[in-house]
Amino acid sequence: MVNYYKRIGRARRRNFLDRLGGFSAVTWLIIITVLISVLVFILTGIYCVPVEGGVLETCKVFDLFALKPGNILQGQYLWTLLTHMFVHGGIGHLLINMFVLFSLGGLCERIIGKKRFVWFYLISGVFAGLLSVVLSGAFGLSDLGARIFGSPEIFMVGASGAIFAIAGLYVVLLPRLKFMIIFLPFFGFPGYILIPAVLFGVWLLSVIFNWPVGNVAHFGGFLVGIVYGVYLRRKYKRKVKMLQRMFRA
Repeated sequence: MVNYYKRIGRARRRNFLDRLGGFSAVTWLIIITVLISVLVFILTGIYCVPVEGGVLETCKVFDLFALKPGNILQGQYLWTLLTHMFVHGGIGHLLINMFVLFSLGGLCERIIGKKRFVWFYLISGVFAGLLSVVLSGAFGLSDLGARIFGSPEIFMVGASGAIFAIAGLYVVLLPRLKFMIIFLPFFGFPGYILIPAVLFGVWLLSVIFNWPVGNVAHFGGFLVGIVYGVYLRRKYKRKVKMLQRMFRA
């Protein structure tokens, strides 16, 4: 009788693990990102004290999870090149990024495969953060330089760099695949037009209005997507042509 119940328990655990293993890479990335972001929200609320104007003062939580170029340039908190991808600056930021990841990531994962997608996503995010560190350290010390390339003293969070990498991959592999801006759902444009327009349009507006946007990270991720897309397009010419015929506008 005891062995019978043990077998039942093991079978249930296997079924549960099988179901978890059946989740897509995009689903796992969203789950992990939401959990880590919520954890940081809670820790921030506990350990970071609001100062005048409701702005949070710098605290250890930011150093441990968010990417600060100045820290990396000093050889500190190097792991934040990875962790910053899974942290967000508020519920709205988290929801928008996860919605875009859900919308763009599924097809991309099916095209390049689960394992490749995970590595592509992580490498893109790390490279996006690293490029931000280099350019902000080199050019971000002046007011204009900080507006264009970011300040080395400002913390960076978010999955946008990796998400722009996915978009960049589409620009090369499926350039005529139509995308819609989240706030203009009834207007679709080919990716090779819309994605660069959004990338550089937001960059220009953020420079003019001094918005706290990680434009270099967006560009870095987009660049990784373009490079990887060119590689795949050259290596798998026939498969890419078949794919383009399937998604011809």
